[in-house]
Amino acid sequence: MAVTLSPEARKQALASLRRFCTEDLELEVTDLQTIGLLDFVLKEVGPSVYNGAISDAQAFLRDRVADLEGTCSEPEFPYWPKGSSVRRR
Repeated sequence: MAVTLSPEARKQALASLRRFCTEDLELEVTDLQTIGLLDFVLKEVGPSVYNGAISDAQAFLRDRVADLEGTCSEPEFPYWPKGSSVRRR
């Protein structure tokens, strides 16, 4: 699955990359160079980030499903105490 950004996120990512290159690397980059860098990062590194996020989500869900009974179950017929003929007040 290709990693893509919404138009607004892409615009912000391009601005952030341009600022990083200018302020941290002291490089002046063109719009075309910034677009190429973003596309490269999304294509090259994006899948690793995406796969890590999927793995984290699977582990989270697996943990929740493993404890589904403890997390989601309620005792049945709790009105009358077990082994007692006295009604709870």
